[in-house]
Amino acid sequence: MALILPSIPSLTTFSSLQVKLAASQAKGDQHVPADIPRHQLTTLIRSIINKQDEHGPFYIVDLGVLVSLMEKWNHCLPNVQPFFAVKCNHEPAFIAALATLGASFDCASKAEIEAVFAHGVSPTRIVYANPCKGEYHLRYAAGVGVDLATFDSMDEVDKIKRCHPKCSLLLRIAVPNDKSSWRSFGTKFGALREEVAPLVRHAHKLGLRVVGISFHVGSKASESQVYRGAIAAARAAFDVADELKMPKMHVLDIGGGFKANQLFDEIAETINVAIKDYFSDHQSDSDLTVMAEPGRFFAETAFTMVANVMGKRVRGEKREYWISDGIYGSFNLPAYDKSSMQISPLQILSPHQNQVTYSSTVFGPTCDSLDTVVGDCMLPELKLNDYLVFHNMGAYTTSAGTNFNGFCISAIPTYLAFTSANN
Repeated sequence: MALILPSIPSLTTFSSLQVKLAASQAKGDQHVPADIPRHQLTTLIRSIINKQDEHGPFYIVDLGVLVSLMEKWNHCLPNVQPFFAVKCNHEPAFIAALATLGASFDCASKAEIEAVFAHGVSPTRIVYANPCKGEYHLRYAAGVGVDLATFDSMDEVDKIKRCHPKCSLLLRIAVPNDKSSWRSFGTKFGALREEVAPLVRHAHKLGLRVVGISFHVGSKASESQVYRGAIAAARAAFDVADELKMPKMHVLDIGGGFKANQLFDEIAETINVAIKDYFSDHQSDSDLTVMAEPGRFFAETAFTMVANVMGKRVRGEKREYWISDGIYGSFNLPAYDKSSMQISPLQILSPHQNQVTYSSTVFGPTCDSLDTVVGDCMLPELKLNDYLVFHNMGAYTTSAGTNFNGFCISAIPTYLAFTSANN
């Protein structure tokens, strides 16, 4: 029997009010954010600062941006169900809004599954997309009905048989030529071409159902053809199962690697054409279910982070500033992509002074000399408790932060906004 995944609701089936209500309730907030023009976000930031008891960092999640991104996804990939990668950003209000918009979820642990369940999401809208799962986590997934998971090794098949024998499986394959991505996953995950047949055969022997193939081209793909190559490899894996007389596969998981930029349109077109070319014999939705695991696409541009200047040093024409968040928090070096960073100064104490700029360095708050947020940038003269506004801060920021030196990433508050580019 085919595995039927939930479809994305039409954008006419919900209202912006429903999205705002879901996000507000997730935060325990009775105040639903009002619609504001996108260019007035700075006014909202100033109002939040004015209400602070103590100067400190905070986030704003713009639900209007999220709605626009879901519209973009539906338009470009109408037949691909997004399973948001919770590892990218686990902010409860954001997860609640995504759930209201019809997204499903890619989880990698018990804690991530619980975070999604907290918003009333059905287990049928979750894929356990960690190819190597802890037995405790796997037994938990079995107990709560999360019945779709990835694998890429014999030992993982044996583990799933012991801990979750009713689970449907997606074989994660290695992506050919994935070096164009910002971070390749091929060294850690994915079955090689010659490993596909033994793995499918072993799962079948143990009575486990391999329902499809998954892949991931790597974080932040820089060209579109890597998806075509991966879809071709997935089709070859489908054919292997057919040649072995295994039950027919019907799920294709095209992973992540998407950004909300101009390249996305080209990638989406490449994916649509490749699926048509390689899976033309799967004519109906019941024959082939296509899913994806976007994270950065939905999260990155929806979040803005604001941090106060807590220290300053002048050395000639050079300015050095300390802010209240750093590389052990939102700017975690292994996970955060600084190429997406956009900085705007917000001068609270002297907003009308001469805008002469100086070569500036921005440090984080810890005692580690590595804690440098920006090594060299041009900024106007700032004073203590002026602020820096960092845009595009939703991807692998709070989710990858630590509490090093007593600076607690989880203590940074998040405020809700709903902006419209048309106002």
